[in-house]
Amino acid sequence: MSQFGLTGRNLEHSRSPEIFRELWLQSGIVGLSYECLPVEVVEELPKIWERMPELVGMNVTIPYKETIIPLLSGLSPEAAAIGAVNCIVRSGKGWLGHNTDGPAFLESLNGFIPEDYGESALVLGTGGASKAVCWALKTRRFPYRRVSRSSADLHYGELPRSWDPAWKLIINTTPLGMWPEVSSAPELPYKLLDKSFYLYDLVYNPENTLFLALGEQAGCRTKNGLEMLRRQAELSWLYWNEFYNYGRNGRADARF
Repeated sequence: MSQFGLTGRNLEHSRSPEIFRELWLQSGIVGLSYECLPVEVVEELPKIWERMPELVGMNVTIPYKETIIPLLSGLSPEAAAIGAVNCIVRSGKGWLGHNTDGPAFLESLNGFIPEDYGESALVLGTGGASKAVCWALKTRRFPYRRVSRSSADLHYGELPRSWDPAWKLIINTTPLGMWPEVSSAPELPYKLLDKSFYLYDLVYNPENTLFLALGEQAGCRTKNGLEMLRRQAELSWLYWNEFYNYGRNGRADARF
């Protein structure tokens, strides 16, 4: 039986197994399994790959979307352009990396922000998820700045005096507010927000994070990461299927 899974750290909150079970049930697909395979350090993954030869595809989440890259044998053009990986597949060449976060986020913007949106974005965080979001924003030609507690375009402490009212789309790519630390939120000057702002949180558990709740209090339009999660899972499944339907004659491998 082919197996798939999710790796990262602290995966108790993940809805990925549930989403894949629903996806396969709706498609009439049987004989597959998907499980969470947490590791404390990314270097433990090769031991899992060796121990589980039936494991053919994995999703990758916090904090390994970037640090997993040296363990892989190749990257798709999307993953190379983004600089982060959230989907990998076993091949004759080794494990190959892809990124479905960027396209999923890009699709999820449709219907949330206006088609004629002409403002800028503020991206909270600089990790692997942030890189996928920035790739999507560049694809849509949205100007953006990044902010984090370490190195980035801006530090959170600079925001009150450097605030740009054109940052109408604010995207949280950090785990702040994720279960069980539901009382945390990014350090924003929330008093400067109003109904002209759009707040997007990649966190989906809880569905209404403190970041989104504070935005709603200011009249902002808000969205959590559940739609993006579902879409990246669907794109991962399409990618795995593409590889196994066509990879044996070399066509899928040619992307790497």
